[in-house]
Amino acid sequence: MNQLFNGLDDVYEEIVEIRRYLHQHPELSFQEVHTAKYISDFHRKLGHEVRSDVGGHGVLAYLKGDKPGPTVALRADFDALPIQEQTDLPFKSQNDGVMHACGHDGHTATLLGLAKVLNSMKSEIEGTVLFLHQHAEELPPGGAVAMIEDGCLEGVDVIFGTHLQAQMPLGEIGYRSGPLQAAPDRFDIKILGKGGHGANPHETKDSIVIGGQLIGALQQIVSRRVDPLESAVVSVCNFEAKNPYNVIADSASMTGTVRTFKEEVRTFIEKEIERIIEGTCYASGANYEYSYMRGYPTTVNHKEETDFVAELAKSIPGVETVKETEPIMGGEDFSYYLQRVKGTFFFTGAKNPDAEDSYPHHHPKFDIDERALLVAAKVLGSAALNYMKTAEKTPENAAR
Repeated sequence: MNQLFNGLDDVYEEIVEIRRYLHQHPELSFQEVHTAKYISDFHRKLGHEVRSDVGGHGVLAYLKGDKPGPTVALRADFDALPIQEQTDLPFKSQNDGVMHACGHDGHTATLLGLAKVLNSMKSEIEGTVLFLHQHAEELPPGGAVAMIEDGCLEGVDVIFGTHLQAQMPLGEIGYRSGPLQAAPDRFDIKILGKGGHGANPHETKDSIVIGGQLIGALQQIVSRRVDPLESAVVSVCNFEAKNPYNVIADSASMTGTVRTFKEEVRTFIEKEIERIIEGTCYASGANYEYSYMRGYPTTVNHKEETDFVAELAKSIPGVETVKETEPIMGGEDFSYYLQRVKGTFFFTGAKNPDAEDSYPHHHPKFDIDERALLVAAKVLGSAALNYMKTAEKTPENAAR
């Protein structure tokens, strides 16, 4: 562990440089051509076995230790968001309208720096480390599913991943066994009424009025139809019906999101939304179009692997607090990996304790305390090496 920690301390400045380069050159989900090449080239220079274009733009890099053992996957995502950056950072985005506003540049830099250090420890590694660089986490259907279908988890015994949290204190590790992040779904509704002159509303089927009634009714799903002991969110996030000031719109569109943890609650809300739309439009003589797109499944951590990471994190330099965190309603397609292999996903605090302002993820002024990259690398690297040492040496592992 001392060799790992000292090695990461030595490459910390390089990790920061990588993060800043990636921050300057962000690419949107499913468009990460140059980022994927940068990652592949980095691993090839280290001598790792590399698979490019996995499930799209995904990259797999294998570091095979000199000793037999299990295969541990470490995952980092690398896509950016369609946001115009508003920070004053000297390394702010050079791509107009595109920004790393969720920390994926930091995730990637963390994993690349860790790869360099672990590569120097090859003779001590008891198994294989798979550096799983995933594209398109931000945009469903996401990159995880396609990468899995392309074989990224073949031979993998366990997977670990982390997310930098800009509003969690630097030095804090947040863990949770069981459900950690919600299933994020999307719905689209179009109300088909009858337009007309604003002076003669009685001759119309006012789509805006119908939409207003619908929004109010949808808010009663969670408050009056879902068990209060269950967690759920229904949010209408966009409502549009553009027309001249004196024309009643013949149609109105709205888009929103549903967040749930249990599959039965998810299914109930999907059906309940349409039941409410149908009834509201019927009462006004209007028609409608409705679509519901399921996003990622709930992220459910495995207990043994979660407890394992939480315990070892307590003795890692730079970690000041290891805390069981509450579930959050944000979605994460790391959930697909956890459906297929055991593992855990944890949070690494990245809030600068001296900063006056802290902006949330997906905000145009989002930023992280770069010292969190070192903490994340030490926890991930420690998890990989300790798992290899403590894993049962099965005949399958010995043959790898």
